[in-house]
Amino acid sequence: MNADGVRERAKSLPREPGVYQFRAEGTTLYVGKAVDLRSRVRSYADPRTARIRRMVDRADEIEIAVTDTETQALLLEANLIKRHQPRYNVRLKDDKSYPMVQLTDHEAPRIEITRDPDGEAQGASSASGGAASGPTVFGPFTNKGQVETVVKALRETYGVRGCSDHKYSGRDRPCLDYEMGLCTAPCTREIDLESYAQDVTAVERFFEGETGILADPLRREMEAAAEDQNFERAANLRDRLETVETFHGEGGEAVQSVGDERAVDVLGVAIEGEDATVARLRAERGKLVDRDRHTLEAPAAEGAGTEEGGVPAVLAAFIVQYYAERDLPDALLLPERHGDDEVAAWLEAEGVSVRVPGAGREAKLVDLALKNARRNVGGRDECGMLADALEIDAARRVEGFDVSHAQGKSAVGSDVTFVDGSAEKADYRRKKLTDQNDDYDNMRALLEWRASRAVEGRDDRPDPDLLLIDGGEGQLEAARDALAAVGWDVPAVALAKAEERVVTPDRTFSWPSDAPHLHLLQRVRDEAHRFAVQYHQTVRDEVKTVLDDVPGVGPETRKRLLGRFGSVENVREASVDDIESVEGIGEKTAETIKSRL
Repeated sequence: MNADGVRERAKSLPREPGVYQFRAEGTTLYVGKAVDLRSRVRSYADPRTARIRRMVDRADEIEIAVTDTETQALLLEANLIKRHQPRYNVRLKDDKSYPMVQLTDHEAPRIEITRDPDGEAQGASSASGGAASGPTVFGPFTNKGQVETVVKALRETYGVRGCSDHKYSGRDRPCLDYEMGLCTAPCTREIDLESYAQDVTAVERFFEGETGILADPLRREMEAAAEDQNFERAANLRDRLETVETFHGEGGEAVQSVGDERAVDVLGVAIEGEDATVARLRAERGKLVDRDRHTLEAPAAEGAGTEEGGVPAVLAAFIVQYYAERDLPDALLLPERHGDDEVAAWLEAEGVSVRVPGAGREAKLVDLALKNARRNVGGRDECGMLADALEIDAARRVEGFDVSHAQGKSAVGSDVTFVDGSAEKADYRRKKLTDQNDDYDNMRALLEWRASRAVEGRDDRPDPDLLLIDGGEGQLEAARDALAAVGWDVPAVALAKAEERVVTPDRTFSWPSDAPHLHLLQRVRDEAHRFAVQYHQTVRDEVKTVLDDVPGVGPETRKRLLGRFGSVENVREASVDDIESVEGIGEKTAETIKSRL
């Protein structure tokens, strides 16, 4: 749409508040709000930036929606941005893309890491104790690895169960988690429910900000291990303690005297290229109760009109999109003014005090929020560096592929997914392949399977920005043959193990060993390899296991063993007593099975 087309469309628009959408072939490119629709849309005939000019050139229609008030336009804009995720807007990613920690609504609550919590607690941190009317959810968090470390430490310290309700019910003896010290087994009342509830309360207190409730026992255990000269264990506990102590950050003392407001939110913003992070701290009645970070995609310019770019634009977009579906706080502390008159009017009408503190404890809180935001945006920069190095549009979503077999037997393939540099295990996939001792053909078959599912709409995952093949030129060529045959247009590169060379269709890169973007590819490659080998071992065990060679273990006993433990790997981890508990297995046979495995 050229300038004349924009002016012509603007002539027919009303001089009322509302929302407009620039669209191309049915896709929303940009959503904006306006006090005067005709004036605002007409201003796009002379865009301020090259990026917005490209957006206008791509658009083939402009849709509008008239609202009664400017506040309605503000909130409608936020809803449309969330629904359509337009490329040229600053847009807040859905909280579901981040892991949360949930304590389920159960007589013996289960702790779990989830991206889709149950009930209405979703997306918000709960600080309630006692009897629950729903699950208690903490988060979202951006560093899944850190969350996993903390949850494991909490389970080892307080014994909160992690099993499903199905596995919990009807048990007559504790499972392996009890043997490993990860659970106190409320299922069989090895611990009474009242004592178990006290341990759950301790876990809640940790996520509410009481770091010492986990850090103190870890420190004591570390010191004891060092005194016993168990230095490897002490080092492991030291690393875990560091993770726990940095989980909540610092600055709690600054919260204690934040005014008289019931709830105060503090925002910090960091921008790296077209990525932005907003860190939010929540203080309620002088107590820090919540910390989270949110990722936004922040194009360099916001478009025509009076809105500014940079931090003010990110703040304005975040405030509306985040709080449109949440209760507003009594006060907002910001690093700088957001500069949006409509947002300011909305907050004022809702009775929210907005402050940009220059000194004192409030300023210290803003500095802490900025520190958290900068740490997060820096951690994701490796994705941008990788995209720049490979000269592709983006590398935020990377899928890694590897194959594993034993001289052609039990051939399998793995497909792992990383998002923003972190493993997205819910999007892992694996496939059994036709047995053949040919890595190239195996890789070709694996990629053909993935590409066909994507093209035919049978894969529920988004298309990745980049495919990483574990191997060298041969594996990459086989993968690209499969992509071309199916017609799936996604960039693909390979990472060779021997020299850590990155192979592309056009050239080979030898990046410095400390390059962050190389480390990202190595993590994806190593995880694809681990996942493939793990699946190969499972398939191999399914085909033939050492159980078949144990005297006294026939097909029925083998079936009962696998039915009881789920896999040969779990049989390996079981104690002799656990194995002996399976029908038809005596003490001698149990000991033989244990020694063979």
